[in-house]
Amino acid sequence: MSDHDVSKRKVLVIVTNYGVEHDELFVPLDHLRGWGAQIDVAAVTRGAVETLVGDKAPGRSLDPDLTLDEVDPADYDLLLVPGGTLNADTLRMQSSAGRIVRAFSAAGRPVAAICHGPWVLVDAGVVAGKRLTSYASLQTDIRNAGGNWTDQPVVTDESGGWKLITSRNPDDLEAFMREIDAALDVSGLSGT
Repeated sequence: MSDHDVSKRKVLVIVTNYGVEHDELFVPLDHLRGWGAQIDVAAVTRGAVETLVGDKAPGRSLDPDLTLDEVDPADYDLLLVPGGTLNADTLRMQSSAGRIVRAFSAAGRPVAAICHGPWVLVDAGVVAGKRLTSYASLQTDIRNAGGNWTDQPVVTDESGGWKLITSRNPDDLEAFMREIDAALDVSGLSGT
């Protein structure tokens, strides 16, 4: 959008109701809401989304805006898939999550996934030919799915007609958010 009006940007975050890595959910939410972006969090059910810190300690919770089954991917400009081992492992088994990921890639809209989040992309069948990163333990799954895994803080790949932004873990959130900002074209906003 040439006017850089981020309030017109809509971001969809997909999660399960338990096990999302706290910072990988709340840092992007707070950051993007700070810019004025409209964010919807979609979970498996309408029950609270309970996060974990380091896959162990309880973090903050939030109520989702809708369920995965209620999502119309055409309503959004960017898809965000946070990690958390439990979250990503459960989310990748949800057929509605795969449907959402495939709809974004087919429509040429950006997808951003961090840590274990790329597991969802593997199961959705969209990583073949893409260069990406993730939590290190996913590299074999990514390679077996035809992706080119690399160990970098953030990787952006625009091949195949859609942008994929990936990062390894919460330590990479600053670089991850910078690439998401670029995908949403917020760099031209004043006051930063």
